[in-house]
Amino acid sequence: MSYETKSMKERIAGNPYVGRGIVVGKSADGRKAVFAYFIMGRSENSRNRVFVEKGGEVVIYPFDESKVEDPSLIIYSPVKAVGKDVIVTNGDQTDTIEEFLKAGKCFRCALKTRAFEPDAPNFTPRISAILHLDGGYTYQMSILKSADEKGTACNRYTFDYEPLDGVGHFIHTYVTDGNPLPTFMGEPERVSIPNDLTAFAEEIWNNLDENNKISLYCRSIDLASGKTENVMYNKHEVK
Repeated sequence: MSYETKSMKERIAGNPYVGRGIVVGKSADGRKAVFAYFIMGRSENSRNRVFVEKGGEVVIYPFDESKVEDPSLIIYSPVKAVGKDVIVTNGDQTDTIEEFLKAGKCFRCALKTRAFEPDAPNFTPRISAILHLDGGYTYQMSILKSADEKGTACNRYTFDYEPLDGVGHFIHTYVTDGNPLPTFMGEPERVSIPNDLTAFAEEIWNNLDENNKISLYCRSIDLASGKTENVMYNKHEVK
């Protein structure tokens, strides 16, 4: 295991395609839980998306509905809250986790019922995270990956974290661009989390590949008061 902590700029700058990414951690002053979720896309279908915030939930919508080819893998709610838990994912497994939590079951149990996306030959991993904010802040991250190049079986990995001040973990769907796309490998990567949420969001947005980035959403949650701050960027202007 590596304890090396890099900035998000160091993790993503110059990489044309890391796909979809989740970052979860704690601000440098230890006062706030922080997360970020971004999407990238290579096809017209994938690029035709915007984030829209509705209360505490984030929903992905098509920017131009006339261009939607297959809505099943591009339109979903990446962020939802259940009680004092916040769910962040790259697909409709958000809803599965929500259902399990409401039934008194756990994050890991929910994801045992799901697998990677059926988009051969890439078999895009499903990445998920949950922030537990009741009784002391902890978080979990998960990746569901194809066991082989044929999509024969699914390997499921879950990581449980006790937060450190100024440290977060970054998991993304792909290593870089390719055909087929190479799946993320290893543990979530350690990254530095500053106190300033806007600066953190700008660091991510400004260093994602200009051609392929689509949308980014970041949120901080004050651990004492519960007060939230949100920053969102869309490549397409939402009218």
